[in-house]
Amino acid sequence: MTLRELAALIDHTALKPEATLDQIQQLCREALTHGFASVCIHPVFVSAASPLLDGSPVKVCTVVGFPLGANTSVAKGFETREALRLGAREIDMVIWVGGVKSRRWDWVEEDVAEVLRICQGEGALLKVILECALLTDEEKRRACEVCVRAGAHFVKTSTGFGPGGATVEDVRLMAEAVKAKGLGVKAAGGIKSYADLLRMVEAGATRIGTSSGLKIMDEARAAGLS
Repeated sequence: MTLRELAALIDHTALKPEATLDQIQQLCREALTHGFASVCIHPVFVSAASPLLDGSPVKVCTVVGFPLGANTSVAKGFETREALRLGAREIDMVIWVGGVKSRRWDWVEEDVAEVLRICQGEGALLKVILECALLTDEEKRRACEVCVRAGAHFVKTSTGFGPGGATVEDVRLMAEAVKAKGLGVKAAGGIKSYADLLRMVEAGATRIGTSSGLKIMDEARAAGLS
């Protein structure tokens, strides 16, 4: 892996509630400098980030139904349309965790499919956040199957606001559930070092969400990556 290939795995993330406009603008500049896959930001900042990244390979990613996933499908659809109108090209949607726990797979699938339909109309990617720390392994597998049937592009481990972040075991389980169907796996939550990133990639992650992208790049460079 080269430094460029490493950077292309990373969604450069700033989702803390106290994030400021100046910090988001700096996040965009850093993403352009390093060639990160995207900046992952709150919806309120999409209109500011989009002009800074327009015409570059770096995408604007934002969150929908965040962080609880308990919004109605109509509300998630509205959030998605507005985010895409403002310039987002990747949507990280929180699954309806209560629906998964209730085994209402039909409702959960319809929820994902509604957001996907809107994304497809604008050529945008959809990643579905499972919030794995709240689910059993069987629920994780079934949720992945729902995302496959609905047509999502990625499944993602965590919001970063739940009781736990990404684990190697969860990434491996998700990769086994979806990779044969062509979906990616995004590991996010608690990934703070180059060593963390490598463990997630080895387990099957194809995208990494982290607020420690600069530190990871520095550590990779120090380890001899070029």
